[in-house]
Amino acid sequence: MDGELDETALKRQLEDLQLEHRTLDEEVSALAECGVTDQLKLVRLKRRKLYLKDEIYRLEDILNPDIIA
Repeated sequence: MDGELDETALKRQLEDLQLEHRTLDEEVSALAECGVTDQLKLVRLKRRKLYLKDEIYRLEDILNPDIIA
């Protein structure tokens, strides 16, 4: 039963990270369209997106490991 709880928690965490990544993507796009020149903010948002992407891949690997026969 612990395995099921862990998997459920990981899936929930994955969904949360994916949602945050999409939200940041929309924010970065909106800033780019508005011509906002706050480069520091833009760089921070992009770094956060990259971090989230790495975490998403890590969780996906845990949930769906590649099995080499």
